[in-house]
Amino acid sequence: QVQLVESGGGLAQAGGSLRLSCAASGRTVSSYTMGWFRQAPGQERESVAAISWSGGRTYYADSVKGRFTISRDNAKNTVYLQMNSLKPDDTAVYYCATARIPYIGSSYVPRAEGEYNYWGQGTQVTVSS
Repeated sequence: QVQLVESGGGLAQAGGSLRLSCAASGRTVSSYTMGWFRQAPGQERESVAAISWSGGRTYYADSVKGRFTISRDNAKNTVYLQMNSLKPDDTAVYYCATARIPYIGSSYVPRAEGEYNYWGQGTQVTVSS
C-alpha cells in the first residue's frame, strides 16, 4: 500500500510560479513511474506530466510544455512539479499518482489515468488573472 500526500498548492497570479510536492510513504516508489494529473471544475481529470523511475524520461501535456517541470528525488520518495508562467486555465485540483507496474528498462512513460493505481488526495491550485 502506498500513501501519497501532495502539498504546495495555493493561489498565484497569472505569470507566477508554484512548486508542488508529492511525498510517498508505505513503500518505496523509486521503481515506479510517477505522474501528475489535474481536474478543473466540471471537467475530466487529465494527465499533466509523468516521470520514469530513474527520472531519465518525462512526458508533458502540450498545454504545459515549456512551463512545467517534473522531477523526483528517490532518496526522499518524493516527486515535484515546478509550475512557471501560470495561467488561469491551470486552475484545478492537482493529483499525484503511482503507476500500476514498474517500467524499468522500458522507454514507455504511462500517461493514462487507468495506468495509475495509487492517488493522493489532491491539492488546489488557483491562478488569478
